[in-house]
Amino acid sequence: MVTLSENEIIARIRRQSASGSGELLVGIGDDCAVIDRGNGLAELITTDTLIEGIHFDPAWHNPELLGRKAAAVNLSDVAAMGGRPRYALLSLALPGDFTESWFASFMSGFQAMLADYDTLLIGGDTVKSAGAIAISVTILGEAAAGHLLLRSTARPGDLVMVSGSLGEAAAGLEFCRRGQAGEGNGARQQLIAAHLDPTPEVALGMVLAESGLVSAMMDISDGLATDLAHLCNESGVAAEIDKESLPISGALRDTAEALACDPVAWAISGGEDYRLLFTVPGGHREKLSALVRDQLGRDITVIGRIIEGEGVTLLDGEGRLDISYRGYDHFNQT
Repeated sequence: MVTLSENEIIARIRRQSASGSGELLVGIGDDCAVIDRGNGLAELITTDTLIEGIHFDPAWHNPELLGRKAAAVNLSDVAAMGGRPRYALLSLALPGDFTESWFASFMSGFQAMLADYDTLLIGGDTVKSAGAIAISVTILGEAAAGHLLLRSTARPGDLVMVSGSLGEAAAGLEFCRRGQAGEGNGARQQLIAAHLDPTPEVALGMVLAESGLVSAMMDISDGLATDLAHLCNESGVAAEIDKESLPISGALRDTAEALACDPVAWAISGGEDYRLLFTVPGGHREKLSALVRDQLGRDITVIGRIIEGEGVTLLDGEGRLDISYRGYDHFNQT
């Protein structure tokens, strides 16, 4: 039996899909599909699915936080293109023994996350499943057509930047798997929250898009190594990442030492950080950093550079390691 990777499945679907119409500005291959609505506006459309036992475990993911996360991971896709989310569709497949309290808590979390970003739930579907819970969300957003940020527009000489600490969600997942989701101090709870209750960076995405200083962008859902490889592949370029420049928090380093894990592996391969990953022409670095600090009171970090070629390479001071696609792949997990 031949097993296809997630990338190969998507590539086959893409080859068999229509190339688009005059209204379709961006199709398969980016964080959102983009449709030209005229008057300088573009409509953004994205969808994502969470499956019990694959993306979440009810043993540690309570329904309210699950509802928040189901919305957040889709809102993050709109943020990744510099857009503003507007409307949501929710489809739920629930087992016959689900409880009213579970459903109420889930919907409370889902609606609360949408409300944080002025997004309205306008429809969807509900069906009975044979066992596992399945949650599918579609978000409709909008952006100025001239401010869209894509994966396909990075160029050699650009700097690679990220919007915050990497690997924290992976560390939080490790605590959850060990049955320690409700234990520990503030630092541990910070990591657990990064996995259970991620925050989509919508405001930052719009600031970056409107700045005109960013060349390409996406969010980090499957891990830096995989998502940067996606961006490089779409742009026809390669990237070098400096190991010592990776933004790894003190909480993550302490946790990695205590659990005998590698913090760098979490940072490049862990996934579910939902940070923004973007490229910036070198001459715009200081101006962009100052703009983000002034408008949002936060810092952004340079972690590497875009070069000619293919793939993603990690530089550790002693050698070069190809880390392309070393993040999460649904069809390559043991």
